[in-house]
Amino acid sequence: MRARLIAIGERMPAWVAEGFAEYRKRLSHDLPLELIELKPGVRGKGRDDARAMQDEGAAILNALPRDIHVIALDGRGKTWSSEELAEQLAKWRMAGRDLAFLIGGPDGHAAEVLARADQKWSLGPLTLPHMLVRLVLVEQLYRATTLLAGHPYHRA
Repeated sequence: MRARLIAIGERMPAWVAEGFAEYRKRLSHDLPLELIELKPGVRGKGRDDARAMQDEGAAILNALPRDIHVIALDGRGKTWSSEELAEQLAKWRMAGRDLAFLIGGPDGHAAEVLARADQKWSLGPLTLPHMLVRLVLVEQLYRATTLLAGHPYHRA
């Protein structure tokens, strides 16, 4: 099983890129993770934010392979503890499909993206900058793989 992180936003700060790269490297054997960064829709004075969100949604949908299990990160989604995420990962492995985790733009996901998602995952009630969402996501995926492997990384 392989995973993709499809995220709106480019040119993350160096500390985000370095942290992401570290956990991605740690995941490389248990859950290879590909990062696909997409340009944000155009926003600003005289621009339509709804149009920007639609453009982002279209780009995300175009980046999805046909037979992939889609998990959209969304504040209205289901929250999972680290242990529950590990259980989800075990179920996804049993299903035998690749995974796509989706991070939308500043206004969230377009309705079409949420409709395509097989699951919606919330990292909790806090509003997080998208760059931190990437780091939390990849770290939690690593934590889930270590839980399943019985590795002592997770100390609950």
